[in-house]
Amino acid sequence: MDSDDAALREQLRVFGLSDNEIDTYFALLELGEATTSAVADEAGVTQRTVYNIAERLEGRGLVRVNDHVSPTTVRALPPREAMADISGRIDAMTPALEERFTETEPRTSEIEMAKSRRKALKNLREDIESAASEVLVSVPADVVPEVESELRAARERGALVLLLVGEVDDFDEAADRYADLATAVRCWGGEMAFAYAADDERAMIGSPEVFDGAYFEEGVVWVSEWGLTGAVIATFLGAYWPFPREVSVADPPELPATFEWFRAATFAAASHRETGAELRAEVETESGDRVAGRVREVRQALVDPVTSEFTLENSLVVEADDGPVSVGAPGGFLEDYRGTSVVLRPVEE
Repeated sequence: MDSDDAALREQLRVFGLSDNEIDTYFALLELGEATTSAVADEAGVTQRTVYNIAERLEGRGLVRVNDHVSPTTVRALPPREAMADISGRIDAMTPALEERFTETEPRTSEIEMAKSRRKALKNLREDIESAASEVLVSVPADVVPEVESELRAARERGALVLLLVGEVDDFDEAADRYADLATAVRCWGGEMAFAYAADDERAMIGSPEVFDGAYFEEGVVWVSEWGLTGAVIATFLGAYWPFPREVSVADPPELPATFEWFRAATFAAASHRETGAELRAEVETESGDRVAGRVREVRQALVDPVTSEFTLENSLVVEADDGPVSVGAPGGFLEDYRGTSVVLRPVEE
């Protein structure tokens, strides 16, 4: 590699391009316009990687993705035109973002089909960004880089984040790679269904093949109606989450702590009890009652070891004044109470 090439690469890295993105962009500059398979051969990356990278390069104004033709082609834009456009967009960034924020309209559809990877990723990113309490995500390994910043931000603002990654070759490497993205991470060597849910309010489910190309005939389903999102969450926690290998679990929050999201409370309680800690719970219930006492059991299947009798069980058994009672999440029907807020404290011996 000559010094000019190295300097150009360094400038593109400063601009935010990864080495794979730079290789792909250089290949497109050489080819002008080519199919994704031809670009993959020239750049030395997989065809799926080209789809991922070409979309990001198009977002930066460097290339044009022609996904209305078959097979999909990618065309490099003239560098002078691309750089002028980037410069103009940088100058206009702040007012453009402010305008986008004020003009954004809320989605009103309860069911929506997404048949392109672009649409699936757009919904996934937006719903992770808007989640306040919980994010459940199942995606192939090569899709994780597309949403890692959104996942990391969700975890950092206190949301419970469960990340399931399919098509993983090296579980030890995955543990290091994904640890800071989620509260708990599980990995699977084979293909897993694409699914996510955010705050019991928005969800999507379908085949991971939607990420293989620009257009997927069968599509994936996005829903924003409580009963339908609940079905996706039940499928995620009951059918997908139990079987892959647990590779990373975050430390629980320090106690005392208050939880407005019940699964976050059971995660924290299970994690602290696994270290031998004795806990006291103070629970506000849907009925307005207050349940308080030592935590006798935590029934959950979010983290190992599993302590529930069935995969969707998510409850605390509290030694109340009148004896042990079970407390579940809002919407639960097997427990004695439904908890809306939980305070966990260490038992002072």
